[in-house]
Amino acid sequence: MDLTLSPADEAFRAEARTWLAAHVPRTPLPSLETEEGFAAHRVWEAELAADRWSVVSWPRVYGGRDAGIVRWLVFEEEYYAAGAPGRVGQNGINLLAPTLFDHGTERQRARILPSMASGEVVWAQAWSEPEAGSDLASLTSRAVRTDGGWLLSGQKTWSSRAAFADRAFGLFRSEPGTSRPHQGLTYLMFDLRAPGVTVRPIGRLDGRPAFAEVFLDEVFVPDEDVIGEPGGGWRVAMSTAGNERGLTLRSPGRFLAAADRLEALWRSRADPSDTALRDRVADAVIGARAYQLFTYANASRFLDGAAVGPEASLNKVFWSEYDIALHETALDLLGPDGESADTDWSEGYVFSLAGPIYAGTNEIQRDIIAERLLGLPKGRR
Repeated sequence: MDLTLSPADEAFRAEARTWLAAHVPRTPLPSLETEEGFAAHRVWEAELAADRWSVVSWPRVYGGRDAGIVRWLVFEEEYYAAGAPGRVGQNGINLLAPTLFDHGTERQRARILPSMASGEVVWAQAWSEPEAGSDLASLTSRAVRTDGGWLLSGQKTWSSRAAFADRAFGLFRSEPGTSRPHQGLTYLMFDLRAPGVTVRPIGRLDGRPAFAEVFLDEVFVPDEDVIGEPGGGWRVAMSTAGNERGLTLRSPGRFLAAADRLEALWRSRADPSDTALRDRVADAVIGARAYQLFTYANASRFLDGAAVGPEASLNKVFWSEYDIALHETALDLLGPDGESADTDWSEGYVFSLAGPIYAGTNEIQRDIIAERLLGLPKGRR
């Protein structure tokens, strides 16, 4: 793995840094988990898209720059280092878009991706159900054939961004009675404002509706909104999950910037005699750098033709537990000030607690690591 960036890559980094310095709002936007903040972040997405910074790795025809995976990583480093706003469109950009590139039709990509890149349409993930979260294949929401499309019925829950988003994507059981639960599932996209859809926000620990329940009562979805073959949705969903856990959802830039902020916080507030806290800060800095190197190694593999595999589970376990440890260290440094509900650190800590749960619980990821990477026998399931 060659970690030396080319002059063209460095020029790209400089261009991104200059643009971000000129455009990142000087006053932080309201939390994107509020209606006001969601709208403000949507405007920010449009500003990014206007100069082709919202989806740098995508083809230009869809609003990107054809920049490739290495420059996407470079852009992410600059983005977080600049303190730019959170991405309200990340479910669509980081999860649905890679799925459409792998399994969608050209017509779907042309219809969906440009409005996703600009923030005009923001997507929610609608996978989990009350009895199907970690065991996704046990879902019961149905897709029933009708003239020209499908009728969706059932309940989804813990749907990220669904409280204020426009559309959603998820799995539905279209062929009941199959011999295996992973069979007979269809991957569909649907409008969250269509007749028959009810969205009920779910508040986090801080009360903000980062998630929602979605109830569907014979919601019509046209055939053009099926991704992949009807009944073959599990394979498509695993493609989405691989991207979610493996590379696109949590780039190293996010953690490098957070580790820098943590180090600055330690220098400004810490008691130098508290060596235990100092060591936790050092661990955070080392962890961020290790994750960066691991991700660049994966990027090299992908450029050589490798696909996202079970190694993605290593990524997911690492960044989700790292994120909690980093924020806990920050709150310990802040002491009583860390109790404030409106600091970036406290909001980040609340969000980090969900990390070991979403994108497949860490218990499931450890099963995958044990069985598929280490070759150990199946355990408790």
